[in-house]
Amino acid sequence: MTAHQSITSPVFSAETLERMAALYPLQAGLLHHRLPDHPLLSLEALAQLGESLPANEVEYNPGNVPIGIVPEDIPSNGLSIGETIRTIDSNGSWAVLKNIENVPAYRALLMDLLGELKSVVEPRTGAMLTPQGFIFISSPGSITPFHFDPEHNILLQLRGTKVMNVWPSGDERFAHRREHERYHTGGHRNLPWQNAYQGDAQQVPLGPGDAVLMPVMAPHFVANGDAPSISLSITWRSEWSYRESEAHAANATLRRMGLDPAMPPRWPSYAWAKTVGWRIARRLRLVS
Repeated sequence: MTAHQSITSPVFSAETLERMAALYPLQAGLLHHRLPDHPLLSLEALAQLGESLPANEVEYNPGNVPIGIVPEDIPSNGLSIGETIRTIDSNGSWAVLKNIENVPAYRALLMDLLGELKSVVEPRTGAMLTPQGFIFISSPGSITPFHFDPEHNILLQLRGTKVMNVWPSGDERFAHRREHERYHTGGHRNLPWQNAYQGDAQQVPLGPGDAVLMPVMAPHFVANGDAPSISLSITWRSEWSYRESEAHAANATLRRMGLDPAMPPRWPSYAWAKTVGWRIARRLRLVS
């Protein structure tokens, strides 16, 4: 594996940090980055990384899937992860390498980038917890299906183009509270899709040097452009994001008891009693 190469100048400019401060943590929006060509992010380095990761930390499949698809319906592309990445120009696939922070050189890169964001993040949502990194490698025209994620996230576009289609977090028109409850009790991240949603999308086009700030649990899908794409997703959790997760998990328990709990508010300090109750119940093994 290629050794870590230090970044010698800021990747996020003062103007980008100011823009992020206006958006974070609740709004999606376009940012910019100055991450130079990096040996850890070349196609061959990523193929080697994919081959070194455990099977549960790689995901890859054909890229010509519908926007809305349930996990069990996603077909295999018939290739290994290394073959998928090395031939991404022509094999019509989509791949993600997960939890790259478990590889020391990639963790160093991730922490360098997250360190530049602390001055914006920590005054708003507190300490940056559970840093994780994900790398997406996509063939021309591929689709990443409609889904949401529990992390605060900035996706840096490194090669190729794509359009991020985003919907507001916490809006039940696009992800009902039951979908949040299902996800936060162990369900898959993919969401039910309706074509009528498209008219309400915030579209964020991305090319090399662009980035997008993605709020916690914002429904989205990604449409790749007409060239192969590489993107680096740098993510972190906060006490706020964990409280939101626990509030949804607590609601799932209440729903199994026959109740119909309301959607938790987007600023989970208001859900304090419910999340503390969930933590106590989990410690006492009253819930799984």
